[in-house]
Amino acid sequence: MIEHLKVYEALVAAQHEGRPVSLATVIRTHGSVPRHAGSKMLIFADGSIVGTIGGGAMESLVVQTALNVITSGHPQVISYTLSDLKGGDPGICGGTVEIFVEPIGFLPTLVIIGCGHVGKALAELAKWSGFRVIVSDDREEFCNPEVIPNMDKYLPIPVTDLLEHLSLTPTTYVAAVTRGLPVDIQLFPKLLQAGISYIGLIGSKRRWAITRKTLIEEYGLSEEVVDQIHSPIGLDIGAETPQEIAVSIMAEVIQHHRTKLK
Repeated sequence: MIEHLKVYEALVAAQHEGRPVSLATVIRTHGSVPRHAGSKMLIFADGSIVGTIGGGAMESLVVQTALNVITSGHPQVISYTLSDLKGGDPGICGGTVEIFVEPIGFLPTLVIIGCGHVGKALAELAKWSGFRVIVSDDREEFCNPEVIPNMDKYLPIPVTDLLEHLSLTPTTYVAAVTRGLPVDIQLFPKLLQAGISYIGLIGSKRRWAITRKTLIEEYGLSEEVVDQIHSPIGLDIGAETPQEIAVSIMAEVIQHHRTKLK
């Protein structure tokens, strides 16, 4: 029970920190095996672990599976027979073991870049919707707990430094509700190379056309890469106020998130 407590404590801490992890649980065994049903091991993205499901070659294989699960966000069930090392089995105990490896702590994360009227409204709505919310703005007076309370992380930094402070997962989404073209151009080249699932940009069709043209002609990005950006951001519901715009953006993010999970 003490071992399980350590696993659960590490799991809760990882979720609060936004660190992606996988949880491996022995769900079924037969015959002689090193650990029985219910044994758990938490695996971090750097390969470090808390707890054990038996050690040895089998555990190493489970860690590799867990790292793939962290990357994909999809759980796996794996089975091992532990009888014949020469035949490729990861052990000689004589039994069989089945292990469920699941991504844990994958609260969807919305990164909001720009903490003006729309950014603030979107942050509050995203938090209410159950997302982990990170807010960023290069103006510190707009990006702090006094202005936008109860967010998970505040990044009052230049957009060019943003990726250095983010732990990206398959359920990280970015809403750029920035204040104009100069900020957008600094932001998108690095962001587009990071493999983020959803990137949206606020603004008119004209603003997007200018941004798109600049990214292609001056930064050498392909049309296919640039067109990953959703702009104008949000579902078209005729929104006008910051709160209405936030609803339209959040609806599109949720739509993308739920579609991805299917």
